Amino acid sequence: MNILLDTCTFLWIVRDSPQLSATARTLFSDPHHTVYLSAVSVWEIAVKHGLGRLPLAESPHHYIPHERAKHGIAALDLTEAAVLEIRRLPPHHQYPFDQMLICQAIAYSLTLLTPDGQIQAYPVRIA
Repeated sequence: MNILLDTCTFLWIVRDSPQLSATARTLFSDPHHTVYLSAVSVWEIAVKHGLGRLPLAESPHHYIPHERAKHGIAALDLTEAAVLEIRRLPPHHQYPFDQMLICQAIAYSLTLLTPDGQIQAYPVRIA
């Protein structure tokens, strides 16, 4: 399975948060799965950190690549093909970061690992 992490899921994984469900831990830990962190999540983390709403141990420039490498998470760039999926989405969820993650999951047939129940309204595989 190819898995795209929601931003909060990435943060919960790298912080070993108790908020991360047992199912999410199992899926993330399975060596047969390829796990991705989107450039969209990197953007969201950098924005929230810059606004003082997301404290990190170090700057996002160091924190994100370090944690990705440490946890064996691949980077996923935002491409034109993924962005163009936005026109096909019903207007259920107006949060732009989540919309782009949904678009990427659809464009690349990824399973989105998220606790966000609103995302279930979209034609995307979630776990």
